[in-house]
Amino acid sequence: MNPSRKPATVQDVARLAGVSAMTVSRALNVPDKVTPDTLRRVREAVDQLGYVPNAMASGLRMSRARMVAALLPTLVGPVFQELVESLAATLGRQGYQLLIGQTGYDAAQEEALVRGVIQRRPDGIVLVGVASSDGVRQALRASKIPVVETWDLTADPVDMVVGFSHVAIGRDVAAFLHARGHRQMAIITADDTRARSRTQAFLTQAQALGAEVVERFLTVAPSTLGEGRRGLATLLQSHPGITGVFCSSDSLALGAAIEAQHRGLKVPQQLAIIGMGDQSFARDAQPPLTTVRLDGTRIGALAAELTMARAEGRAVEQTVVDVGFHLVEREST
Repeated sequence: MNPSRKPATVQDVARLAGVSAMTVSRALNVPDKVTPDTLRRVREAVDQLGYVPNAMASGLRMSRARMVAALLPTLVGPVFQELVESLAATLGRQGYQLLIGQTGYDAAQEEALVRGVIQRRPDGIVLVGVASSDGVRQALRASKIPVVETWDLTADPVDMVVGFSHVAIGRDVAAFLHARGHRQMAIITADDTRARSRTQAFLTQAQALGAEVVERFLTVAPSTLGEGRRGLATLLQSHPGITGVFCSSDSLALGAAIEAQHRGLKVPQQLAIIGMGDQSFARDAQPPLTTVRLDGTRIGALAAELTMARAEGRAVEQTVVDVGFHLVEREST
């Protein structure tokens, strides 16, 4: 194919089929509204010319692009995989397409991406996390585009929110370790906003129960197995009496478990380790990891349903949805 050749237009199809451009549009969008002979001629012309309808142009004419944009902090790693797969599948069953952008855990990058997406007028925007700044919130609200924030909770969403409480996770994990006799705890955590919320809640709850959180090791999100190893090594160097470690991801927890075994520490007899996310490898690790299960599949499906409802003018009764979380106990504690 000649790369300089211009793509076929609806007018080209109309001339070849011997009909008007309006009839071509009707044949492609509502084929039951034209005669069988006209439909055949239009389809033959489309095939002969290799015509592809301009979805953006038709979306503007119909005020609907049937496109939803999802903005994620990272495209690397499995943590948001369930959410994205469920979101795409639920939207796809209703004829919507999903576009994905990466904010990179950076507020300025998120704002630039949000403003760029708004200019393209999707039917909805799904954010992983709540809007990071007043500028982002104002831009989203002013756009009048349906917005679903996910993977967190807020009492004042931009539009709608589907997620869980990171504060509650921090509290529950601290209480879990305390109930099993751990009085010297540590944290290996990423440095993003949600991780900081969990960490602060963990610290507050542990102190309220009379336990001591002796140290925190911060990593850059998204965190890795190697950082889990380095994190535990650093913590043990300064506080060898640690007996319980809460990690902000299963990758960090797996790295910590590997480092513990490398140092001859028995897990969980000498060191209990808890991860977060319940990734597919968590149950198959050695030992299997205790972790916080997050229902990404349900979050993705609900986010899609709320987005489509709002885009199609249907009523949304519940704009704040807490799907909760589940602490899955395995051999690492």
